[in-house]
Amino acid sequence: MRKTLCATAILLLSCVLSATVFSQTNVDALELYRAGRYAESIDACLTEIKENPQNLESHVVLCWSLVQAKRYDEADSWAEKGRAISKYDPRIIEIQAEAKYYRGLNEQSLRLFQEYISYAPNGSRIAPVYYFMGELYLRMARYRHADMAFSAALQLEGLNAQWWVRLGYAREMAKDYRYALEAYNKALSLNANQPDAIRGKDRVTSQL
Repeated sequence: MRKTLCATAILLLSCVLSATVFSQTNVDALELYRAGRYAESIDACLTEIKENPQNLESHVVLCWSLVQAKRYDEADSWAEKGRAISKYDPRIIEIQAEAKYYRGLNEQSLRLFQEYISYAPNGSRIAPVYYFMGELYLRMARYRHADMAFSAALQLEGLNAQWWVRLGYAREMAKDYRYALEAYNKALSLNANQPDAIRGKDRVTSQL
């Protein structure tokens, strides 16, 4: 009887310890990402993908974390693997576009951002996508297109002072000085100490 009780106690203890270890290792990668613990989130995602290579959610969170960790080459590579699982998932498309943006692959990045818009015109990342497109058009010296992209972003998030600055700069580069001044003034109304807006306003004012 005593031996039976002892064996039962050992079995129960083993189960408790196993459950504890499982709970410690089964970390929520998304929660780690949201907490800004990107390296830990990456490790958790890689563990999940090793266990289930077809886990799309793990690929998405992994790519988000890799971009935040500025590991853009890896993010691009893993996004490609994610697209092999679900080619048209807007989250994977958008984060791969960001990875390519930071890698300087402008044309590829732009195409992916455009693809995101076609699949998710009301997606949660639509405003930043238009912003990134504006920056890409600036890189390409396509200033009218940059104006339209930044304007679209600001229609959705009109209180972003930095985006107003970039709109002003796009218009300044296009020599639309009066409209550039309007954008710089809007940026300053949101943040009176914005140095780029102050300098931009001074430059375009001298042209009027």
